[in-house]
Amino acid sequence: MDRRDFLKQSSLASGYFMIPSFLKPLETLGINPSGKKNLIVIQFSGGNDGLNTVIPYTNDMYYKLRKNIGIKKEEVLTLDKELGLNPAMAAFKGLYDQGYVTILNNVGYPNPDRSHFRSMDIWQSASSGKDYVSTGWLGRYLDSQCHSPYEGIEIDTNLSLALRGKKLSGIATKNAGQLYEETKAPYFDSVTSYLKPEMLNEDNLGYLYKTMLSTTSSAKYIYETQKTYKNTFEYPNTEFAKELKTISTFINSGLNTSVYYVSLASFDTHVGQLNKQQNLLMQYSEGIAALVNDLKANNKFDDTLILTFSEFGRRVEENASGGTDHGTASNMFIIGSQLKKNGIFNEAPDLVNLVDGDLKHHIDFRQVYATVLDNWLKADSTVILKERFVNLNFV
Repeated sequence: MDRRDFLKQSSLASGYFMIPSFLKPLETLGINPSGKKNLIVIQFSGGNDGLNTVIPYTNDMYYKLRKNIGIKKEEVLTLDKELGLNPAMAAFKGLYDQGYVTILNNVGYPNPDRSHFRSMDIWQSASSGKDYVSTGWLGRYLDSQCHSPYEGIEIDTNLSLALRGKKLSGIATKNAGQLYEETKAPYFDSVTSYLKPEMLNEDNLGYLYKTMLSTTSSAKYIYETQKTYKNTFEYPNTEFAKELKTISTFINSGLNTSVYYVSLASFDTHVGQLNKQQNLLMQYSEGIAALVNDLKANNKFDDTLILTFSEFGRRVEENASGGTDHGTASNMFIIGSQLKKNGIFNEAPDLVNLVDGDLKHHIDFRQVYATVLDNWLKADSTVILKERFVNLNFV
């Protein structure tokens, strides 16, 4: 058996691991210490329409270009004299009013790509758009700062590019118990009985041995730690909220994890956008509010930062199908109690000076990443992003 065959055959090749490094023995691992910083990254998959999320409700051009899908002024949840939130985001507005939210407008990157897959790769790898990078920005953080795969967890069955490093990658799981049971399956036993410690110096077999050991150990550690905490906090009855509850359980149990990653899908609203997007934004808003309140109740919110992004925004003008097509720049949300600048971070979108019908980006998304890495995770963003970006100092 060689490394390629193993990865093809393994049920865990879908993303539970890509980890070529040992874990420390479980008995030596400490729980997440007080004051350890947590980062939760939330991805709006499909390209969220930023203009109907943070709405320029006093801009006549907005209503001129969106005669059918523009959110009525009287329905907007007002933030200031220019901008307001989608009416489905009442719970999120409550967090904003408490000073827990920073909204960054016009976030994007030079020479934008409107392909879901390519733009997703650019955001997850933090590449320039000209380069194709096989590691993610959070994966390179794990390479630089961490020792174990469970220090980055994605609540999914597949591991995103964002959490794939060169030496160390994160763990993808929706259910810690199921992951643990899978590592005890006969397939694992048969492979581990074949692999021996003396194979460590053999390129492919050594990789497999280390990977099997790391995966098994990580799965057991995650499972044994999270089951010590029973989460009775009430969350909305949506899949997204359940995934956020899983994250809060991991954090509140003391799991020694720095980065969590989760996605909310179906934002590709070419047709019938209004109801679809509002339903998704309500799921997000109510789920995030529950998560924040849960973490606050357990004294974990002060140590947690939440970042929300989408791979691109939508066109400024609506299409003929009651929706919007792929665009470029959009907004990002930063949520936490330790924000240096909460509220609206920068100017509202300019709906007149467009580029081929799209918004101009004023903030490079890698500036946001750099700020989070430098100021929150205390990592050297230049090493991880391979370039120095201006720090925005919102945290």
